[in-house]
Amino acid sequence: MTELCLISVPLDKTSLTSVEKLKRTIAKTSLASCCKFYIPELKVGIMDSLLSVSDDLSKLDALTERPRPESESRPVTPESLPQVSEGYFALCVSCAVDLMSYVTKFQWDKAKYPTALSLSSLADIINKEVSQVETELKTRAAVYNSVKISLQNLEHKDGPLQTRGLNDIIRKEDLVDSEYLTTLLVLVSRGSYLQWERTYESLSEFVVPRSSRKLYEDKEAGVFSVTLFKRAVCEFKAKAQESNVAYDPHRFTVREYNFELEEERQQEMKKLSVHKKEQYGIFVRWLKMNFSEVFVTWIHLKALRVFVESVLRYGLPVNYQALLLQMDRKRSKKLREELSSLFKHLDPTATTTSKTDVSSDIPGICPQEYFSYICFQINTNVLEIS
Repeated sequence: MTELCLISVPLDKTSLTSVEKLKRTIAKTSLASCCKFYIPELKVGIMDSLLSVSDDLSKLDALTERPRPESESRPVTPESLPQVSEGYFALCVSCAVDLMSYVTKFQWDKAKYPTALSLSSLADIINKEVSQVETELKTRAAVYNSVKISLQNLEHKDGPLQTRGLNDIIRKEDLVDSEYLTTLLVLVSRGSYLQWERTYESLSEFVVPRSSRKLYEDKEAGVFSVTLFKRAVCEFKAKAQESNVAYDPHRFTVREYNFELEEERQQEMKKLSVHKKEQYGIFVRWLKMNFSEVFVTWIHLKALRVFVESVLRYGLPVNYQALLLQMDRKRSKKLREELSSLFKHLDPTATTTSKTDVSSDIPGICPQEYFSYICFQINTNVLEIS
């Protein structure tokens, strides 16, 4: 599994020497691959505004990435789309762009993000793009989710027999519907089968003898049919209810069922199923068009953060070098140790500082970690899923 991170170090003699040592070390040990990450010189402005921009970019970075943990390890399916709608990068399986290649060969888009603009203006552009996609993503997910829920409400294939659909259980030939006779469906609790067989004919004198048959059962109850004269339906239901009051409230329950209405429901389910597939296709096509754009925006945001934190940490004039490191996660700890050793001169206290003792406002922090050099991780779950 690959891990990517952007690091930044100043261009002083010691740091340049350390960079060369790093390149030689990783070439010999295959700890990682290393390449320059080109970031143009941007307008710095005053330090107060730079601190404000740094804070805004940090929040925007978290907002833009924001994958949900449960969606990182599974592919996106029609059923999971609404649940992952708040994480752009968890939806990346629908995107055909070569993301890893884009990161490793990154070039700043000056047409989209003019370097003549202030840092706050660039942050505003990114924020507007992310917010626009987020809003549309939620809207499209809501439309799909609405169709999905409507279909689920009609299906009711799971759940208790009192509420679930019976069309996959009951056949038309199981029911009698003539001028005088009709069939009722009765839910009988598992412990009351014998009692039902002994008593159902006595619930009304107009019950057809030996007409009851068990059509289906689950762990809780069974579905029994019983045929009787139509004029006796109300009497039968009342006697069944009285019997429940005297013994068990769930012993015999007459389940309302109409085969014609069920047929209509099946037709509506077919229509909704087709509509659901159509909405899924529309959603995926939209993702294919928009995901790569959001990803490009996200990497520009990372680059902008590296620039801002480099100025805050290393000062003016702007004088730093950004590097992209690509490593195997199993070897990331060893590479971290090598980096700490090579760049400890930038902040000797960094190697002994507790992670919990460091304020989250300090430039160059990866989540809950502080290093002597500036470091920003790029969530590679998106690259691996792709």
